Amino acid sequence: MDFIDPNLPAASLDAELAMFVDSASDRALFLTSPDGVIASWNRGAELLTGWRAAEAKGRSVALLYTPQDVTAGGPMTDRAAAAASSAPMRKEAWRIRKDGSEFLADVTIFALRNSDGSIRGFGQSVYDITARKAVEQGLAQRELHVRSILATVPNAMIVIDEKGVMVSFSAAAERLFGYTEAEVVGRNVSMLMPNPDHDRHDDYISHYMKTGERRIIGIGRIVVGQRKDGTSFPMELSVGEANADGHRIFTGFIRDLTAEQQAELRLKELQSELIHVSRVSAMGTMASTLAHELNQPLTAIANYMEAARDLLDRRDATNEVFIKEAVEEGAKEALRAGQIVRRLRDFVARGEVAQHVENLPAMIEDASRLALAGARERGVRAFFKLDPKASEAFVDRVQIQQVLVNLIRNGVDAIADRKVRDITVSTTCEPNGMIRVSVADTGAGLDPALVPQLFQAFASTKEGGMGLGLSICRTIVEAHGGRIWAEDNVGGGTIFHFTIQSGEPDDE
Repeated sequence: MDFIDPNLPAASLDAELAMFVDSASDRALFLTSPDGVIASWNRGAELLTGWRAAEAKGRSVALLYTPQDVTAGGPMTDRAAAAASSAPMRKEAWRIRKDGSEFLADVTIFALRNSDGSIRGFGQSVYDITARKAVEQGLAQRELHVRSILATVPNAMIVIDEKGVMVSFSAAAERLFGYTEAEVVGRNVSMLMPNPDHDRHDDYISHYMKTGERRIIGIGRIVVGQRKDGTSFPMELSVGEANADGHRIFTGFIRDLTAEQQAELRLKELQSELIHVSRVSAMGTMASTLAHELNQPLTAIANYMEAARDLLDRRDATNEVFIKEAVEEGAKEALRAGQIVRRLRDFVARGEVAQHVENLPAMIEDASRLALAGARERGVRAFFKLDPKASEAFVDRVQIQQVLVNLIRNGVDAIADRKVRDITVSTTCEPNGMIRVSVADTGAGLDPALVPQLFQAFASTKEGGMGLGLSICRTIVEAHGGRIWAEDNVGGGTIFHFTIQSGEPDDE
């Protein structure tokens, strides 16, 4: 291989240099006179500008300047700047080709001087950087776009490398942790964690890199963060992973759970207070409720005892049978009153019902016998339409009987002054495993003004009524998982419906 000999004569070296300059095809290299007339033009200048050497030589270098720059005296200004400095003058500027198209150029102009320092000419290098600048500008725009996202995204976002070193820290992260981006970039992300995570974080990353086992990445979990002032706070952390050119980066999205957990705690406190107030309110109305519910069995006991007393005055063998029956019935009603007290006490204390599978027709019969006591003598007719498929119900027997007694008694009162005095109790199987129980009367119907608060406490349709009966009915039915409502009866009157759970086994 031949090499250039540094001992060659100057003329030969100049020839070699000229060959090198002329062969450079990636940029324009040329010489001009002191006043800017082109004296040499290499192959790269031809390829870049479209001007052949024969066309460019002898013309002003202004042919490479845009019209605006020529008008502003750009060529002379550039030469003056190069002449005023001992170092080459370098700038980025727009240049123009022969076909009029423009390109962004990296321009270098250096002054050629005589031995006395006077200017003998200028050497220029022009390199097209349009594509490179476009790429740089695109990258810069994307970076600005990413930074605008980082500045506006509501959740904190932190980007770390595979060593746990932070490379990006969003504005929301700055607000959340109290650090500026400049304070954290280049430092390990463990600084944002209290122990034990602070000391173990690098081990977590190392474990993942070795095993691929995901603990947070792509999964998310609730962790604890630490602010600049040392305070800790709960946060939801979701981590995504990206792999570019063999380098992994991890992006963490952080949501502060402090306010959420405080709100949840406050909600629990309010719920506890509400339950307490509910219990106190229930206890406060216990006396009124007991007075209402116990009125029926106590009235029955009084009637039975008075009947027994009257029979004792005329005691004979026949009356002894009736006396015994009256005492037995009074004892039953006394036991019933005790059951009502116990059930209401338990319900107010715990809000619970003791449910068992009970025979529904038998429950309806017992409740109707009590509710209709003395009603037949007043011309009330009772009808029962019981679905044979609705024979078993999962209920608290005493409480549901109280509902039935209340509704039947209300129906009897509603038809007291009507010509047609009918009460109809019916049952129907619902498709959702429930049984609908209905009590219909032929009374005057409901006052539309009272319908919205019909099942509210102290809202009564009766003169002198306490307004607790239907409220208690609703409470009992809803505690059984059912609902209660009223509607107009076809032909006049009202129908009260309520639902309870069926006690029949599922047909599967």
